[in-house]
Amino acid sequence: MQDDNLPIWLPRLAVQGGPRFLQIADALQAAVADGSLKPGDRLPPQRQLAAQLGVDLTTITRAYDETRRRHLLEGRGARGTYVAAPKVELTAILDLSMNTPPPPDGVDFDDMLKQGLSQVLMRADTELLMTYHLGGGSDSDRQAGAQWLAPMFGSLDSGQVVVCPGAQAAIAALILALTEPGDVILAEPTNYPGLRAAATQFGRRIIAVEADKHGMVPEVLEQACRQHKPGLVYLNPTLQNPTAITMPERRRKELASIAKRCNVRIVEDDPYWLLADAPPPPIATFAPEQVYYISTLSKCLTPGLRVAFVLIRDPHERERFLVALRSFALMVAPLTAALATQWILDGSADGLMEGVRKEARLRHRMARDILAGRYSGAGDGL
Repeated sequence: MQDDNLPIWLPRLAVQGGPRFLQIADALQAAVADGSLKPGDRLPPQRQLAAQLGVDLTTITRAYDETRRRHLLEGRGARGTYVAAPKVELTAILDLSMNTPPPPDGVDFDDMLKQGLSQVLMRADTELLMTYHLGGGSDSDRQAGAQWLAPMFGSLDSGQVVVCPGAQAAIAALILALTEPGDVILAEPTNYPGLRAAATQFGRRIIAVEADKHGMVPEVLEQACRQHKPGLVYLNPTLQNPTAITMPERRRKELASIAKRCNVRIVEDDPYWLLADAPPPPIATFAPEQVYYISTLSKCLTPGLRVAFVLIRDPHERERFLVALRSFALMVAPLTAALATQWILDGSADGLMEGVRKEARLRHRMARDILAGRYSGAGDGL
């Protein structure tokens, strides 16, 4: 028997109107649609609603589960069940101003996030995830960073890895740590816009060094180093943004030798190494003390995962870098870093990256067929 004091949003159940749990779920959906129920509204406890409707508890549980499946409700533990905020819809505009990894076909990001965050909360202290950290990443985050960098460098001391809130923050911190206002930064004529933005913001000058089909020209770099005494040299040697050129190994060795000879430091921004087909070793392998190596997850996995790893061999240089990073970015959000660590350690990152590779190559083949020779690109799909 139904209670006369039913919630205003819930009509009386029809005797012949289909399964009762679906009637309740449909009523909830209609109430959310017409505004009778708003995001954040608390629903009655299940036992109370079951008693009011004269149905068993299982019916209400199934109704709430069905409404959650429609992304209309969310459980908040002992606090109860609430109307969920609406999902943010993608706009119809395609923003091509940023280079982002294509979402792979068949990957359920909802499930990946739920599973990943569930594992994070099982192994981590929630209070530590919600407080300030000194920066540079926890021990487990740095160990995950060393594992992420292992395909490039083999076994690494995780103490040499710094965790940052994205590659752009890492580039900015390196500019602050390694240069002074007015200093020169050498880069290829066509280079990453984020470098120019950071250099301009901090009052540094970018001077272009001639490049050919293999990247920056060694002889011209050496001449520029002697003439301009640069604070650093910026290189993006694998699938360079925006030309998609991959610098061959011989050229990398030549540039590393010049860095040693001229005692100049190189920032090697290498977001696409893990996506490339058999790329040469990083420049940092040929001049480990001269090169600061950056690898980011946002270009290989998904842009929302703002985590980058910076390999800095010298402990004093690492501390200088951390001081600069803390001055404007403080730290990676601990929850974001913990999710990145979980995905790296449990293999989810590798699976997602393989999906990105396949999708990128598929799109590359489509572009090649449609544009029929009126484009340039790498076989990696970038």
